[in-house]
Amino acid sequence: MNGAQHILEAFHQHSINTVFGYPGGCIMPLYDALVDDVDVEHVLCRHEQACALAADGYARASGELGVCIATSGPGATNLITGVANAHRDSIPMLVITGQVPSGLIGTDAFQETDVLGMTLGIVKHSYLVESADELPSIMEEAIELAQSGRPGPVWIDIPKDVLLTEAKALPSKPTTSIETSAPDLLTAIDMLRAARKPLLYSGGGISLAHAEEAFRQFAAASSLPSVVTLKGIGNGGKHDPNHLGMLGMHGSRAANRAVDECDLLLVIGARLDDRATGKLDTFAPNARIIHIDADAGEINKLKAADLSLRGDLTSILYGFTGELKKQPLAIGEWRKQCRTWHATGGFNTADNEEPLAPITGPAFVRQLSRIAPDDTIIACDVGQHQMWVAQYYQFDHPRHHLSSGGLGTMGFGLPAAIGAQFANPASTVINVAGDGSFMMNAQELATIRRYNLPLKLIILDNQCLGMVRQQQELFYNNRESHIDLNDNPDFVAMARAFDIPALHIERTDQIRRGIETILAYDGPMLLHVAIAREENVWPIVKPGASNREMIDESQRTRKANKEHVA
Repeated sequence: MNGAQHILEAFHQHSINTVFGYPGGCIMPLYDALVDDVDVEHVLCRHEQACALAADGYARASGELGVCIATSGPGATNLITGVANAHRDSIPMLVITGQVPSGLIGTDAFQETDVLGMTLGIVKHSYLVESADELPSIMEEAIELAQSGRPGPVWIDIPKDVLLTEAKALPSKPTTSIETSAPDLLTAIDMLRAARKPLLYSGGGISLAHAEEAFRQFAAASSLPSVVTLKGIGNGGKHDPNHLGMLGMHGSRAANRAVDECDLLLVIGARLDDRATGKLDTFAPNARIIHIDADAGEINKLKAADLSLRGDLTSILYGFTGELKKQPLAIGEWRKQCRTWHATGGFNTADNEEPLAPITGPAFVRQLSRIAPDDTIIACDVGQHQMWVAQYYQFDHPRHHLSSGGLGTMGFGLPAAIGAQFANPASTVINVAGDGSFMMNAQELATIRRYNLPLKLIILDNQCLGMVRQQQELFYNNRESHIDLNDNPDFVAMARAFDIPALHIERTDQIRRGIETILAYDGPMLLHVAIAREENVWPIVKPGASNREMIDESQRTRKANKEHVA
């Protein structure tokens, strides 16, 4: 077999049956091999960035490895944003690109780029394959590395001649196991028992470690009040009675207050990023911290832990659960207090009963949450709509909520939804987008139509870059700068040009009919939702400020009235 055929052989051995790609000159030998392969489905996206983001969505929704393929030069550089997105959110991904023939590397040959150099900061590991004989062992190592420990993207750049050369499979390099420290469970349990106001803080590491069931058993056994990061939404399920919501910049007032007043913070699978913590030296000021993570690099990186446990999250969580079942925590008053805060400071919004009233983002998302099936997968783009979904949609599992966390990639949602639909053909998959984000990868409407994917597309359209406009309003004296999108195309006509049916709604009495219509349609369909330009996401913390300094709509209104009187 030549190098290209060895790649497909590795796919077969690891049950990789779906890949996302775009062909070109230097990767053409692999595409030639695909002609004769009946076991691997290649999904042709319409832009390489979408290939990477679709592979990302596939991995998030399935928990399996996502794979994307492109050619050299612009093919490889177009992948970079999607690969960086996967890296920031620790998504297991295998990236394969063609490179100019070995003898031309370093000569500025047509479509040559230094892929290895450009991608060092956005991958878990990368390879430039120097001979066909080493390709089989590199494939084995890369597939293992992308999924082990803390997952992430691994990039293999392969010269065209290596793909064409006959290769003999050399012995695979032994996989290096990651040593983990023996968790001091009893010390952690003693700290929990000594605390009067302990709080559970979980993130995306729960689903990355496939530890959802272990986490839920621990949450039930401990009955700890809990908060989540954007990527941790759904960890406890939609019926968790102790859940206070998302914390951070657009978190619930209840969640941020609980963090501020807790005396012990149990952090599991979260990296204490700035959007969650706000001003770091004011975050959880009264709390001792227990930090549990698979990655030693995250422990003590931003905030010192009083006790750290590194290892397999499932094993650690089951260990905690076993100890707590022997003697439950005595935190009834604290739990009652947190529930009271949640009742008054959670994410609550009333449905507007006025039939001719304009649609608001929160009210729309609340109705979508009520109507959509429990196993619906929501792939969000980035912006105000992303935060409304995080705040108001009730997710029953973290793999049902696909959102670009660390990188905040506009254009993520549509290709991620495509990947999720391929991973879960029988599930309802919805892309919730803003008008700005939707236009970033709108060409993928062609991919949806080509494969007749039954995706549901929802555009919340305020004819501006809403999140940027909101921060300009609140923190830049309302000096709007280049955020106006009032020349958007007719999105209904645009969808229909791709042979995708579409509806437009703009009043509250049209919400239920619009949602039910697209969900009932047997095929792809788009719902265009007009919302007010001036609508904001509340509450909000000014970037760099303390989470104590949350601003809500009533505070903003009072300030505006005072300025008007003055």
